[in-house]
Amino acid sequence: MTNAEFIAFLRKNVICVSCLLVSVAIGVTIYLRSDLLPEAEKVLADTSKQGELMLANIEDAHQLKEQHAALVSANQAIADRMIRVGQLAENLQYFYRLESETGTKLTDPRQLAWNPPPKNMPKTTYTPVGFAITAQGTYPKLMDLLRRLENGEHYCRMISCNVHPVAEQRGSPLLMTLNLELLGIQ
Repeated sequence: MTNAEFIAFLRKNVICVSCLLVSVAIGVTIYLRSDLLPEAEKVLADTSKQGELMLANIEDAHQLKEQHAALVSANQAIADRMIRVGQLAENLQYFYRLESETGTKLTDPRQLAWNPPPKNMPKTTYTPVGFAITAQGTYPKLMDLLRRLENGEHYCRMISCNVHPVAEQRGSPLLMTLNLELLGIQ
């Protein structure tokens, strides 16, 4: 076939030749891009996941202000129940108020020396402050003191509690020694 015959054939079958060239170009493109398909599927999955997360965030955002206000008020309520580590007189005043409310006699209330946590420990917002208390009174009064400590205005954790009679006589008052921690801030 000569060049003139070939050009005449192309002019006669323009549509068929055009379709053939487009088909070959599409086939070559598919072949060359087929190795990019798994990566494109990963990108599609990641983008879909991000889109779903954004939709979920948008749906939940309408309550965000109320939830923030609730968290702020809860944090304020917690902060109001904390003691201050360095305010010894105010901390002991809490125990003297309990003494007058319960009718017990506190013979030795004292705040224990505060030791900072070791450097390798993670930093915490609140610090436990240790107290050693010796109280004297009847059994119901001592139990009332314990209840008021546990349910009182400060967060309290009992470390140890020992109750024993002052004297070996029946009806004599009891002596209670407590080691406890109140949660505080510096």
